[in-house]
Amino acid sequence: MYKNRRAFLKNMGLGVAGTLAIPAQSWSKSKTPLETAIHELKEFPNPNSEQYWEIVASQFQFAKGVKYFNNASLGACPFPIRKATNTFRDTLDDFPSKYMWGGWDEEKEATRKKVAAVFSVSEEEIALIHNTTEGMNLIAQSIALSPGDEVILADHEHASAVVPWTVWQESKGVKLIRPTLPILPQSKEEIVAIFKAAITRNTKVISVCHMVNTNGMLLPIKEISKIAHEKGILVAVDGAQGAGMVATNLGEMDCDFYTVSAHKWLFAPKGIGIFYAKKNQQELLKPLIVARGYKDPSIRRLENYNTRNLPELLGLGAAIDYRNTIGGTTIHRRTYALKHYFLKAIKNNDTIVPKTPSSDDLSAGIQVVEIKGKEVKEVKEQLFKDFGIDSRPMTKFGLNAVRLSFAIFITKKDIDNLVAALNTIANT
Repeated sequence: MYKNRRAFLKNMGLGVAGTLAIPAQSWSKSKTPLETAIHELKEFPNPNSEQYWEIVASQFQFAKGVKYFNNASLGACPFPIRKATNTFRDTLDDFPSKYMWGGWDEEKEATRKKVAAVFSVSEEEIALIHNTTEGMNLIAQSIALSPGDEVILADHEHASAVVPWTVWQESKGVKLIRPTLPILPQSKEEIVAIFKAAITRNTKVISVCHMVNTNGMLLPIKEISKIAHEKGILVAVDGAQGAGMVATNLGEMDCDFYTVSAHKWLFAPKGIGIFYAKKNQQELLKPLIVARGYKDPSIRRLENYNTRNLPELLGLGAAIDYRNTIGGTTIHRRTYALKHYFLKAIKNNDTIVPKTPSSDDLSAGIQVVEIKGKEVKEVKEQLFKDFGIDSRPMTKFGLNAVRLSFAIFITKKDIDNLVAALNTIANT
């Protein structure tokens, strides 16, 4: 049994901010509370213990009665990261000019290195931006394309990926090719074949989701990158739904660009994002906003906004510290454990129909299910009204299904309650 849970929670609340050396805090000069919290976590050497995950879940605070299965829409920020970010805000307002311009340079670079380590790339390939939408705009407005050139965007791409290509490129005569993906593909090869068939001699870019937001389908980025690069085609990835949920080694995936909203599966503050660009492709990119320092040859020129919300940026570093106390591999395994637990629980119920591919190669912590004979908006409303479960109704592509997110704060007990709620709705 965990003997001092209240002390543990207090330590975790303070610990993450302490790792980034906030000058105004005297406690940062001593051994960081995060180190103490890591020691406490080691009382649970087996992360398969459900009690371990109940402790993790207790770090996330929601409104009374809310069971949050909607992390794919807007991520939740754990209490320790809220506390860390607010401490950074206080420090900035205590001495604004110092910390906005220079006082946190080392901490900013430390955050960049932490992010790079998560994705197994160099910190010189990481820009710290605002969100996925900004990243997709960076790519779409930068690439020099000509009338008749083609960009492949599958039909499940998010609007934040499609609109930038439409505005920046289609308007000047570039063609957007929109192949259709199956809702329930049987293999990675089936998806790769669709992209391969869409390639022509005019294809210059494939813009693709790591994981689609519609039904949680995981796309084979490594294999898509391979067929693209064989023909000199660039690969740009919207990583909003994959990064942090599943292992994401960008070196192995070999895409040219990858962009993330860090609030989702990295549980960072809202308004901070990550942009990856291969070193040898960075010369293609032009900043969306230009200011002093625009000639910087490094990737930092893409994040040169002059004043910006640095507490959120440093909050991202704190979120990575928090994540690392659990471990990326552990989170990856937990994601799949929750998926399997959920699918097993609904396996013999013919009225609850999965609309997400079942293979672990093709899905992870987003699962979409339809209740036969029920209109999805009514299901979503009943889930929240009667059970406090927040989900996302999905109606595109004929889904008529609720999207459920299995983040690290979801326990097996939560899934038991979810399945019971779905059964109740199905039987009424």
